[in-house]
Amino acid sequence: MENPPDQTEAKQIELNGVKKPKGGIITMPFIIANEAFEKVASYGLLPNMIMYLIRDYRFGVAKGTNVLFMWSAASNFTPLLGAFLSDSYLGRFLTIAIASLSSFLGMVLLWLTAMLPQVKPSPCDPTAAGSHCGSATASQLALLYSAFALISIGSGGIRPCSIAFGADQLDNKENPKNERVLESFFGWYYASSAVAVLIAFTGIVYIQEHLGWKIGFGVPAVLMLIAALLFVLASPLYVRRNLTKSLFTGLAQVVVAAFKNRKLSLPDHHDSFDCYHHMKDSDLKAPSHKLRFLNKACLISNREEEIGSDGFALNPWRLCTTDKVEELKALIKVIPIWSTGIMMSINTSQNSFQLLQATSMDRRLSRHGSSFQVPAGSFGMFTIIALAMWVVLYDRAVIPLASKIRGKPFRLSVKLRMGLGLFVSFLAMAMSAMVESFRRKKAISQGYVNNANAVVDISAMWLVPQYVLHGLAEALTAIGQTEFFYTEFPKSMSSIAASLFGLGMAVASLLASVVLSAVNELTSRNGKESWVSDNINKGHYNYYYWLLAIMSFINVIYYVICSWSYGPLVDQVRNGRVNGVREEEELLDIVGKDFEKKVLSEVIKTN
Repeated sequence: MENPPDQTEAKQIELNGVKKPKGGIITMPFIIANEAFEKVASYGLLPNMIMYLIRDYRFGVAKGTNVLFMWSAASNFTPLLGAFLSDSYLGRFLTIAIASLSSFLGMVLLWLTAMLPQVKPSPCDPTAAGSHCGSATASQLALLYSAFALISIGSGGIRPCSIAFGADQLDNKENPKNERVLESFFGWYYASSAVAVLIAFTGIVYIQEHLGWKIGFGVPAVLMLIAALLFVLASPLYVRRNLTKSLFTGLAQVVVAAFKNRKLSLPDHHDSFDCYHHMKDSDLKAPSHKLRFLNKACLISNREEEIGSDGFALNPWRLCTTDKVEELKALIKVIPIWSTGIMMSINTSQNSFQLLQATSMDRRLSRHGSSFQVPAGSFGMFTIIALAMWVVLYDRAVIPLASKIRGKPFRLSVKLRMGLGLFVSFLAMAMSAMVESFRRKKAISQGYVNNANAVVDISAMWLVPQYVLHGLAEALTAIGQTEFFYTEFPKSMSSIAASLFGLGMAVASLLASVVLSAVNELTSRNGKESWVSDNINKGHYNYYYWLLAIMSFINVIYYVICSWSYGPLVDQVRNGRVNGVREEEELLDIVGKDFEKKVLSEVIKTN
């Protein structure tokens, strides 16, 4: 039987007369520190990992990149599982605590692979004459993959629960300044997330490159231990909400109920409200005509046997509400547009190849007297910087200036922003292909065709434009997609809106692995050198980039079709603007003044 939402623990404690209520601002340093340290630790491991797999485990470029694709996919899938377990079984505190322990154990295992010589292949120079370097054994790989799995499990528990758990501590409806308190928390939370990612891409990467893997993996492990301890030590201070039914369970109930009721006949008239089960305070008395086969999930066949005296369905797996049915329809409707963002995520996941490019180029800031080299793994920070700069410029400069010129409020429609982002992503891959063609020609002309470790006399700063374009693409499409989901979905589906982009990243990682494997297999036939050869100067990474660019251009066309077929947006219908007008009124009354900052963090968390 369906039950109304439970009271929070904080409310129950207050009613029982506890002198000092739990939660409040005192818990914020522990929660924010836990998230920030976890980000520094986990994100700091990613940029240089391909070099560790190649040099210490003697993986080929294609195999190592595929392993990282799988790791990325797991890290983006597990937050969905973590959110489900948190809402339905474990609660947010226990989920974060277990996840923090899992991440710490994973990082300790990874650190041990650097500390203990016997857990990885023996040192060997494959370029030495007569050398026969062995590959990693099954047990050695099992330890490495176990470390990756534990870290992914940790990410799956911390990332979807941390911000919600922090909001639980401050959310007090009786406080007249409640909204301002939450806004302040979100601001500090997202600021710490952005700073953490930048520290990971600079500080941790620098340590790994200059002090070695032992310290480079040890520092993230220590940071993760601090994060876990800080969070657990403050456990007596936390508000803990009671468990509720997961939204995913509600959507599954619609599918099951529609199947069980598949033999029922739908009423002929749309205004037959009494035929459908709905809550008393619901505005949806009857479901829409779209995807009508799902309407049978809320169709009442026997009111006495299916609905209790309190108005709730006795068996929600047999009878659902009209709201639940429409929530599932909204999710199905956005899937085509959601799928268009996968190609952009495939493009932004090519970090391993970009790292190899940077390693083979002159990374000095100035070629005249400067000895400082930008770590190859730190170039990803240009993507984060470009993304953040666009958000600020768009909100503080582009919109006010355009509105002033036009003499009325102006905003680029969310559909247009998503489309522009996909086109910019195509430009980024085309730029990557052209830069790699130039680098490869230089390497060959300088006699490095057989020396993959040589540094070509060309500045690595040529890579910066493609990183900036990737950041701009994410700022337009990734933020646009998340905004699109938030505005198109009912408020009850905000958790799914926040997780859909992460799910797209997971699917993109899997598809990127498929594309890479296919390219490696097809281009290396008949003894030919693979496009993605271990020797960057013999391979044709530029051809691989051009393939992704062509796929990206086709994806832009696919997006135009999906956008056209989707029809008008919810806010356009609400404002009576279904005549194709592209500029939207201010969206702040729908999603809040701090929306851009919130969505920016969602994107940062998936990178």
